[in-house]
Amino acid sequence: PRLLSPFHRLLSTGGGREEPTKFQPPPKPVIIDQRKSGAVQRKYLSPEFIPPRGRKDPFKYYAERKDMIERRKVFHIPEFYPGSIMAVTMADPYASGKTNRFVGICIRRSGAGLGATFVLRNIIEGQGIEIRYDLYSPRIQTIEVLKLEKRLDDNLMYLRDALPEYSTFDMNMKPVPIMSDAEVPVNTIKVRMKPKPWSKRWERPMFNIQGIRFDLYLSEEKMEAAKKTGRPWEKFDMLKEYDTTKIEEDIWKEINEALNK
Repeated sequence: PRLLSPFHRLLSTGGGREEPTKFQPPPKPVIIDQRKSGAVQRKYLSPEFIPPRGRKDPFKYYAERKDMIERRKVFHIPEFYPGSIMAVTMADPYASGKTNRFVGICIRRSGAGLGATFVLRNIIEGQGIEIRYDLYSPRIQTIEVLKLEKRLDDNLMYLRDALPEYSTFDMNMKPVPIMSDAEVPVNTIKVRMKPKPWSKRWERPMFNIQGIRFDLYLSEEKMEAAKKTGRPWEKFDMLKEYDTTKIEEDIWKEINEALNK
């Protein structure tokens, strides 16, 4: 059979010109964030919202929560734990740019209500530097979490007696991304200490430290002697139990209603 070119086929159909079809733009691409699709944001209640046990004036902490919520409406306070690496920018009238930025590892969180504080530690030029910040201080301009993680202990003050490498961080450290729905990673590292004496006897049960390599510095006899200072009967003392489950639920509901107004 004879093959016809497109030009000959056009002539055979009458030779007329076809009207051009109306231009239709391609559909817009739909971008789906796979990190958040079907994910549930993890629930986090900052510990300073929980009133201490034996509070004598509940209205005091209720009034403070109102002020804390108003502060959070205009200032972002991220989720962080002892062991997280953070950067805090604070107003400083004596600095060249009127601001001072410090990077360090959070070694402690303490206090309740508007008196909540946290401590950052870093080694700069061989010197250990620690700064304690008031969490709701109006002088704080930004709080950045460069690396969100937990440690084996809630109190990392023993890093003062540890080798400097565990407290040394780059002042220009870049943030490490983490998915908002992922579990907070737990760093199970156990640090090596400087030679004794230490600032405290961290091996004693009252501190309940899990993040130190005690086997490198203490003999079995000394570890057994330290265990004798413990009070194992206290875990059976019901008067020392402080169940905050119901309090946390009420405060969580109160905060969400206030922030969504």
